[in-house]
Amino acid sequence: MQDWLTMTAADLGRGIARGEIDAEALCETYLAAIAAHPDADRIYARTTPERARAEAAAAAKRARLGLRVGPLDGVPVSWKDLFDTAGVATEAGSKLLEGRVPAQDAAVLSTASHAGTVCLGKTHMSELAFSGLGLNPTVATPPGLHDRGAVPGGSSSGAATSVSFGLAPIAIGSDTGGSVRIPAAWNDLVGLKTTAGRLSCAGTVPLVASFDTVGPLARSVEDAALMLAALEGGRAADLRGATLNGARFLVLDTYTEDAREAPRAAFNEAVAKIADAGGNVTHGTLPMVDEAMALAAVLFTPEAYGTWGDVIEAAPDKMFDRILERFRSGKDFSGPDVWKAWNTLNRCRAEYAAATAQYDAVLLPTAPILPPDAGRLMADQDYYVTENLLALRNTRVGNLMGLCGLSLPTGTPACGLMALAAPMAEARLLRIGAALEAVLA
Repeated sequence: MQDWLTMTAADLGRGIARGEIDAEALCETYLAAIAAHPDADRIYARTTPERARAEAAAAAKRARLGLRVGPLDGVPVSWKDLFDTAGVATEAGSKLLEGRVPAQDAAVLSTASHAGTVCLGKTHMSELAFSGLGLNPTVATPPGLHDRGAVPGGSSSGAATSVSFGLAPIAIGSDTGGSVRIPAAWNDLVGLKTTAGRLSCAGTVPLVASFDTVGPLARSVEDAALMLAALEGGRAADLRGATLNGARFLVLDTYTEDAREAPRAAFNEAVAKIADAGGNVTHGTLPMVDEAMALAAVLFTPEAYGTWGDVIEAAPDKMFDRILERFRSGKDFSGPDVWKAWNTLNRCRAEYAAATAQYDAVLLPTAPILPPDAGRLMADQDYYVTENLLALRNTRVGNLMGLCGLSLPTGTPACGLMALAAPMAEARLLRIGAALEAVLA
């Protein structure tokens, strides 16, 4: 049963279907692993054992009767603590929301539950999801996978570590500027950023609703594909026969050449493997991306502060000062500033679509840096600002351009390769991802 803690969600589902794995025993195995783990309280904000056991019992009964409702029926899942859970606190990593107990589940949690998944509990996160580092001194900072003194990436920090430390086979996070893909990369996982609007954010604590997305952090591309289907109540992408032969890729040099040594070397090695496997790799730059990136502050922070300003200013002392400062920076922009930025962004998106139409995906390192040291981040504010902005720099390209994106492990610890594809092209991206995964493994 110990092997269950390292198996993919897809393999666990197949084991349940064959009668080799009992969903109730699987649930108990994960609950016991969480209870025994020395860092569990830094990873999980709270577990939901009663719900998990009830859902697992129902899944086990369906399996015995041959009535399973999907390939992940009976598979445990962890949920970032910004997805509402009926009758269970959802606090989004902030003391501002302490004691907040929603009356019903988030839409995606409800849909996934109808697909048979088992809710293990809620995972820690960056405060109100407004940091890519995963540092949260007001509530909890999960440990780094490769260095316990480093941050794990955020804002879906506990989501990633719940999987990387064997405390969940798959996790659900959110991604506004990179919050699924950064912790996936730093924890050697697959992270899927869905297109904004593809999955409902109803019942999800917002950050910047214009950019907020929902996505899985998983051990394989197949797991990500199956979980996307469970989240939207659809059919998973067919990954059979996925190949890189003839696939066309654009390497975005602007966001690759200045990456730090380890991420750059890992990325370049991965690109060489892709070319050797038959991928057609072109290098280039996209000026409209640079133009859009310069607008990030005016596009993100005013909406974030507009959403949370009243709550924040009622009790600003409850917040981590670095996050408070970032929210308050949204006051510096006027309505015309925001309107002009959106007009420019929409033009840039159209230009990007035209410039990349010939490619299957755009490639770049998921993060240009390795996980920073948590102690230094707390002690050195300049270092915090620099590393936080760099952590999210590459991933933000996907959010600004309105794309779907996939981060994959390169084989070098804490170094991910990111593939970005057109809006709503998740099925095609996942097929490319399956082929990339086979080459990079």
